Amino acid sequence: MFGRKKASIKTQGKARPGPWDLSALLNAADASAGLPERHLWLIRLLEWLRHATLPADGALSSGPTATPMPLLRLRHLLNVLERHPEHQAEVAALLARFWREVDVAALLADFGFSPRRDLSGELGQRLRLRLLPGTPATTDLAELFGLLFPQSSDALWMDALDDPTLERLTALLAPAAATSAGGPNWRAPFLDAITFLASAIRATGFSPTVRQRMSPELLVSQPFRQLALVAERIRTHAEGGDLPALLREAQYLRALLDTCRRCADSVHLHLEAHGVSVDVVFAVEQLRERTQRIEDLLICVLSPEPGRDITRLIAALVRTADERRSIRALFARHYSLLARKVAERSAETGEHYITRDRSEYRQMLRAAAGGGAVLAGTTFMKFFVLALGLSTFWAGFFAGVNYAGSFVLIHLMHWTVATKQPAMTAPAMAAKLGDVSNDAAVEGFVDEVAHLIRSQAAGILGNLALVTPLVLTAQFAWTAAFGAPLIGAKDAQHVLDTLSLLGPTPFYAAFTGVLLFASSIIAGWVENWFVWHRLDSAIAWNPRIVARLGAARAQRWSLYWRNNISGLTANISLGLMLGLVPAVASFFALPIEVRHVTLSTGQLAAAVGALGPDILHQAPFWWCLAGIAVTGGLNLAASFFLAFKVALRSRGIRLTDRSRIYSAIRRRLWQRPGSFIVPPKG
Repeated sequence: MFGRKKASIKTQGKARPGPWDLSALLNAADASAGLPERHLWLIRLLEWLRHATLPADGALSSGPTATPMPLLRLRHLLNVLERHPEHQAEVAALLARFWREVDVAALLADFGFSPRRDLSGELGQRLRLRLLPGTPATTDLAELFGLLFPQSSDALWMDALDDPTLERLTALLAPAAATSAGGPNWRAPFLDAITFLASAIRATGFSPTVRQRMSPELLVSQPFRQLALVAERIRTHAEGGDLPALLREAQYLRALLDTCRRCADSVHLHLEAHGVSVDVVFAVEQLRERTQRIEDLLICVLSPEPGRDITRLIAALVRTADERRSIRALFARHYSLLARKVAERSAETGEHYITRDRSEYRQMLRAAAGGGAVLAGTTFMKFFVLALGLSTFWAGFFAGVNYAGSFVLIHLMHWTVATKQPAMTAPAMAAKLGDVSNDAAVEGFVDEVAHLIRSQAAGILGNLALVTPLVLTAQFAWTAAFGAPLIGAKDAQHVLDTLSLLGPTPFYAAFTGVLLFASSIIAGWVENWFVWHRLDSAIAWNPRIVARLGAARAQRWSLYWRNNISGLTANISLGLMLGLVPAVASFFALPIEVRHVTLSTGQLAAAVGALGPDILHQAPFWWCLAGIAVTGGLNLAASFFLAFKVALRSRGIRLTDRSRIYSAIRRRLWQRPGSFIVPPKG
């Protein structure tokens, strides 16, 4: 281990350095040591630069307080080396061997980019960087870079390097740079990196998934085909010293890179229209970042005094190193476009759930009443499934099938379930937040809030208006016909025990809201997958399908599935989750159940039909009624909040005017509270 005892700077021999002891570190510099030892010495030296304690001799006390500590310590290091030529010679020799043996081009061309052109490959690489330790026993500078600069703060002191300090540092590194890459040309690794990057960009541009989605008009000039040729010509002119030709080819290369970036932008336009693939998004972003890296390398190659530009490039690589360790940043960046597409597809559906006048309001009441009628039958089917005495999983499975079948029937009949509205309408509302820079836009958004709340109230009212009387009618009719209610007193008592507000009903209701939100996300993802793979076109034009269905029927089926894939997926996934999630959770001993406001109301109505009107005079009934009210609110609030948050993030909206929006909503509630309940006239 490194000791902490300070050694004199003039100590002879090679001492084992302490981590914050410059004297021992300089005495330990050994250009003849093995590769791991030399790299480890460089790592320790950079750790010394980051250490927050001033040197004991007080040499830095006169420096400005705003100067980063590593920069102050770097000046101190240069002062010490200039006062001790023997240490300066040893450090210069060590650095010369370092630059001669490491692969600098690997850092410049490969660092920050995934070796594979898909998101899963980059995810695996980041997990490896986070979980597995690195080793200094490598000549790949891209692998060693993370050990040398493990903190993004290193970029700050590099950016703060003043010209005198940079000149002194360059003088120390000049002998090393002169012998790097096997010759006197320090530009060699930069030119190699430009060649490697141009080849990688060309490979991405020629890949089928990217090429087929680029604008044909932009590909007419064949920019990707020319990249490698121009990069080779730049190398030839740089090595030959032909500056005018070098500048001319560099300008041409920049024009090609700009065209390649515009080609990449055309891929995004295609994705917006025809579905999103995160792997394609990842490949396109890698292409754009590589074009920018070539621009940065060109600046260094062409600069008459490249020290400052190389320092900026290294600082940028340090920031890249910190970003590459973040898995969260990877997903946040590359799933934003998919989230936007899912939200937009949900928004298209959500517009159908928002009523803006009395005619649409009455239509929503009728659609919700139809949904309530179907859910009355769903309530009795649930009791029937429970009466079969199946195991937990199969009981949950058939309960999910019951829910899914009911929701699909409601969808096919163009009716509605109130609790499905928020997850669909939240993205539609987020679309109205594209511009809230003026009062008119804010008032327009408040109008949408009023429309939404009124629509959801109509949905719940319509659902409950039919589910309650139909369940009661069935109970009383069965009693009149057979002498006993369809749902007995034992099941009724169980309903009173489980739906009470005094129990975990609020938690279960909020969790059900999460499932409602999840079903909308699943629906949006499946529809995006359907569109991405052009299955609607395949149904309409595939020869085998057309031969079996006929041309006209194939066209109708194509249109039907394109219009209904999202709704069917949302209803089936929601129904199965409502039945299966509690069953799966019970396997892990998690006491999770679902509470759906319409289904809970139907169960309470069945309990009233079994126990008779006297139950209305007992406290358990009223606690259950309060629980249903809370269930409805939490079903709506949880699903809407999650869907609205995803929609905002997918659009990159930051609500800097949030207080203004909230004030406008409160003002509307105070001045026109009825607008949130009753639709306007006309």
